[in-house]
Amino acid sequence: MGSSVRLEEIANKILPDEAHFHRQSVADLLGRHNINFPGAQPVSFARSHFLELQRTDYYLCEKTDGIRCLMYLAQHVEAGRPPLELQFLIDRKNDYWHVKGGMMHMPLQGELGKFHIGTILDGELVRQTYSDGSSKLMYLIFDCLCMDGRSIMDRTLDIRIGKCEAFIYSPWKELKKTYPDDVAQQPFHLELKKMQLPYAIDFMFGAVLPNLPHGNDGLIFTCKTTPYISGTDQHILKWKPPHENTIDFRLQIVGFPMTEDADGEYEDWDAKPEIELLVNHGDGDYRRYADLYLTDKEWEAMKAQSEMFDHRIVECWLDPELKKWRPKLDDGVPRFRDDKTDANHISTVKSVMESIEDGVTEQDLIAQQGKIREAWKAREGEAKKARDLERQRMQQAHQLKEKQRAEAQRQQAAVAAATAAADEDDGPQYSK
Repeated sequence: MGSSVRLEEIANKILPDEAHFHRQSVADLLGRHNINFPGAQPVSFARSHFLELQRTDYYLCEKTDGIRCLMYLAQHVEAGRPPLELQFLIDRKNDYWHVKGGMMHMPLQGELGKFHIGTILDGELVRQTYSDGSSKLMYLIFDCLCMDGRSIMDRTLDIRIGKCEAFIYSPWKELKKTYPDDVAQQPFHLELKKMQLPYAIDFMFGAVLPNLPHGNDGLIFTCKTTPYISGTDQHILKWKPPHENTIDFRLQIVGFPMTEDADGEYEDWDAKPEIELLVNHGDGDYRRYADLYLTDKEWEAMKAQSEMFDHRIVECWLDPELKKWRPKLDDGVPRFRDDKTDANHISTVKSVMESIEDGVTEQDLIAQQGKIREAWKAREGEAKKARDLERQRMQQAHQLKEKQRAEAQRQQAAVAAATAAADEDDGPQYSK
């Protein structure tokens, strides 16, 4: 689960001044005018998106329940010393975490001793647990914003993923094969997230999701043909089962129950308090949305953490039976999203509520896969027809060019023959 991964275990959060320098460097690499978190954010899946999946090509993958972060590959240069390879994880707070230990290596293709500079990957850090009981931190790569100093945000998803495969993942696998002991010391390993065609929905539910070595809370559909968009991207669709649709609120304690003893009346800080959930309306404007419903057991589990939780971001789901907002739990404790600076914006809340009200189920998705496949195949057929026509046009153009070249050669030969004949006629004439 995402909560089992702690960035501080594998990386050091860098100081504000240094972080500002790297934020500016990342913005310059991507050609952006601000230094905000440059990652893309999905929208919640609604029934209206079924038509979108039929109109446009998408890829499908599982939604990993880990820590979403970008990976920034850079270098440290010091006079008189060779450049030092650096890797930073950028969380959604836009904080920069320097990977510890100096053991991580991201080699160039065909040059295992050299490394990437000015590369920005998008992915999910997750702990994977295997059948033998062992576990490993894994960074699952699913996109790329910049490759070796050149932004590729304008390229389509299939090309971006292809570059991840060729220039990042394949060289790392070769490194692992050649130096297995060294790679074993790395704080986390790499894996390229597997993309499926958008109509492989029953395959995802039947074969992929049940066999994942890590937590999962839904599916992601990403448009194949659009560029990478920083911020909310209407072409990245996040589907969760109705009970997994969550909203990140800011928690606010309203007050504790009053109690009374010989010393008088006072608030009982051990008792379960009244808690409000606040929604972000932008520019620091937070407004009450609903109350948080906690069981006594959940409140006791929270107290046992001995942590401050007022004003923190908490992930919640709407209980369809109680019609109340409940905390998402990890090992019995509410899941606080300390990786986020702000709660969900009201626009995101409305999108999630639309998804909850639509209640798109696993069965609904599977029922649509035939139409999605039919539309995909139709576009594929049209694309093949267009390629065939273009190939035919090029062949005809080539044949015409060859014909013109042959005619030109024939004419040149005729001119040459005529010139040679004229030269003979102009020679001296001898009488017998």
